[in-house]
Amino acid sequence: MNDIPAPERKDSPAPEPSLGFAFPESPPKTAPYRVLARKYRPTRFEDLIGQEPMVRTLANSFASGRIHQAYILTGVRGIGKTTTARILARAFNYSLPGKIDKPSVEMPELGVHCQAIIESRHVDVIEMDAASHTGIDDVREIIENARYRPVSARTKVYIIDEVHMLSKQAFNGLLKTLEEPPEHVKFLFATTEIEKVPITVRSRCLRFDLKRIEAGLMTRHLTGICQAEGVAFEADALPLIARVAEGSVRDALSLLDQAIAHGAEGGVQVAGIRAMLGLSDRGHIIDLFELAMKGDPAASLALMERLYQAGADPAQVLIELAEFSHFVTRLKLAPNGIDDPTIGEDERRRGAEFAQKLGLGPLTRAWQILLKGVQDVKDSPRPLASAEMALIRLGYAADLPSPEDALRKLAETPEAGPRPAPQGPPSTRASGVSALRAIAQTAPAPIAPPIAAPAAAAPSVRLARFEDVVALARSKRDIQLQAALENDVRPVRFEAGRIEFSLIAGASPQIAQTLSRRLQEWTGERWMVTLVAGSTAPTLRENASAKEAERLSGVAANPVVRKIMTRFPGAQIVEVRSPDAAPAPEPAATGDDEVAYADAVIVEDDV
Repeated sequence: MNDIPAPERKDSPAPEPSLGFAFPESPPKTAPYRVLARKYRPTRFEDLIGQEPMVRTLANSFASGRIHQAYILTGVRGIGKTTTARILARAFNYSLPGKIDKPSVEMPELGVHCQAIIESRHVDVIEMDAASHTGIDDVREIIENARYRPVSARTKVYIIDEVHMLSKQAFNGLLKTLEEPPEHVKFLFATTEIEKVPITVRSRCLRFDLKRIEAGLMTRHLTGICQAEGVAFEADALPLIARVAEGSVRDALSLLDQAIAHGAEGGVQVAGIRAMLGLSDRGHIIDLFELAMKGDPAASLALMERLYQAGADPAQVLIELAEFSHFVTRLKLAPNGIDDPTIGEDERRRGAEFAQKLGLGPLTRAWQILLKGVQDVKDSPRPLASAEMALIRLGYAADLPSPEDALRKLAETPEAGPRPAPQGPPSTRASGVSALRAIAQTAPAPIAPPIAAPAAAAPSVRLARFEDVVALARSKRDIQLQAALENDVRPVRFEAGRIEFSLIAGASPQIAQTLSRRLQEWTGERWMVTLVAGSTAPTLRENASAKEAERLSGVAANPVVRKIMTRFPGAQIVEVRSPDAAPAPEPAATGDDEVAYADAVIVEDDV
């Protein structure tokens, strides 16, 4: 048998397998990426930005030993409520062997429990999300566990986020423990809707309202993070992020994360942020505002179409237009009162020009139209069409006069005489005239007559009552004014130089101006004629009709007249004359009482 030779030993590595490729070496393990909002989350009170009043209050209370048993932190999203609660939990349990062994807001280095609290894994710091633990059973568990002392820390801390989402029973079950907790227990609540937290809970807590971070401070914060990350950025990019974030640090860091990824090697750029968020170039927004306020709907619609094709959101365009309208209004009222680093120099310059050209009326109307347009766009199945309709309304409303200006122009219009009483039912009358009449009747401001040059002094006429004014109009042959005063005017007050009255439905509001001008011409004196609303006094015609009806009813009750009416069926009393007013004809020698009374009563027979 032949021996099988042993394989030759070589120090060289074994040959690679003949599979046509080489296996790559295992890459070194690296830590997973942490988003900026978590990576740069504050861990000390010194790291909190924009919350100096709260930090000062807590520092003083810890220094004096006046540490409360429960705290409630409120504010908008992303300004550090939960982060502040964790820092407070760390301060309650801060312990540095050989140096510090008491609650302290000054934490120069990590203590015994700090790292575990920062990472939300400490056994004595219990974080609960009230959005998913809303019932009484969850609160009952807290109450039961609160009796036991902490395992390793100094204080057992319960952090309840979005506490306003607890049920009513859960809040009621927590009240007793919250008011008299064990000495080793602290409660920290965070909420964005403080008004939904029962007052019985709020009264047991020390409340801190965390403020929005102002744009300048936010921009500096983002600048420091970009420098720490080694990310290039344009000068106007970070202020744009700060403005969009609306004071929320978490929103700003999330947007910065997205902008870094969008810009890639180019860094954070303004154009990239606008494209990423569907924002329009600020210069185009100002151009669109100018076109709309000039009343050029065709050009404004064309620009809106270009912005939409470039990726701009119609609702966001209207929001930015409303923001610029607000900015111009503020510049008009307080030119030196705006110190916002997020507003560029070109925007300030053009805003100041608009503030000089536009009045408050057009600006406030633009604000209201744009706000209504934003809501319409959000509710519409065709956002672009709704945005265009808002621009059309804005263009046509830009040069409309205010109600005050409309009344003033109406008062300056030459009067051709009072309008006769409208014919037909009220539903057939013009709605525009009715609206103008309603404005005139609800505004009791006196209408000042125009001041005419006194070419020649008119003779003085003494007027003691409203009926004298009507008689004066009759004597001056102004039949239209006389008829209007008798039929359309409800007198309220009359004194020398001043008349107040209301108008019946359908009457012309120009009566007051016409009467004031006529009285100045006829009497040589100025008269203040005022329209007031709500008077139910009768007109002169209604008074006369009532008196006439009373006279007719009195005559009809006379025995002689009743006898005549009986003798002539279908007859009607049409007029009652006084014997002094018209001489009666010579009666026939009949001797009847009916004929003797006929000189005062005229009877008309239908037959």
